Amino acid sequence: MTIIPAIDLREGKCVRLMQGDFGRMTVYSVRPAEVAEKWQEKGAERIHVVDLDGSRAGVPRNRDVIEEILQKVSVPVQVGGGIRNIETVKSYIEAGVRWVILGTAALKDRDFVVEACRLFGGKIILGIDGRDGKVAVEAWTEKSARSVEEVAASYRDVDLAAVIYTDIGRDGMERGVNVEATRRLAGTVGVPVIASGGVANIEDIKKIKTLERYGVVGVVVGKALYSGALSLEDAIEASR
Repeated sequence: MTIIPAIDLREGKCVRLMQGDFGRMTVYSVRPAEVAEKWQEKGAERIHVVDLDGSRAGVPRNRDVIEEILQKVSVPVQVGGGIRNIETVKSYIEAGVRWVILGTAALKDRDFVVEACRLFGGKIILGIDGRDGKVAVEAWTEKSARSVEEVAASYRDVDLAAVIYTDIGRDGMERGVNVEATRRLAGTVGVPVIASGGVANIEDIKKIKTLERYGVVGVVVGKALYSGALSLEDAIEASR
């Protein structure tokens, strides 16, 4: 199982939100590329980057910072936020992004997701963000009537690299991962699943590791790493 440090970008800074609330934001660094470099030095095999401004705007807003991160690290980088057309997917992949994460598009433009997977097989990750079991979109500001499992199942026939599932209610709160919901999703979607949201300590890493047999291959960790509640080295050791 892979431990994936998260770098959320807003106005060029590395930040963390609480439950996706832009009004409850903590800035951890004004040099996100250096943060990425630090995680790589500590053993990260993959970096998770989200353009929060892009998620709101529907177009990339921190592209220059993302390109700087790509130049700083040699490990694979996955990027999401504001990616709503093929041109943006193509430009990120050409810039060196290993996986592009499509979130809002999963609910609002299935044809785009399918086409992206056809053109860039193995490089598209579906990001499903849930609140109370329902999918949330548009930087988590809207909640749809469709369940997480329903949306995931609708993509079973598409060539996805993975699905990232984030429980918004736990994201940035260090309350523990929603293990049961992650397990249910893994049994629904038929592709590798990456857990996200709520990791608080080493016990959460151990709990997620028990889901490997269901197809959970990694976990995105954010707030716990930045607060010091969890060290990346310990998390990697536990994952092995």
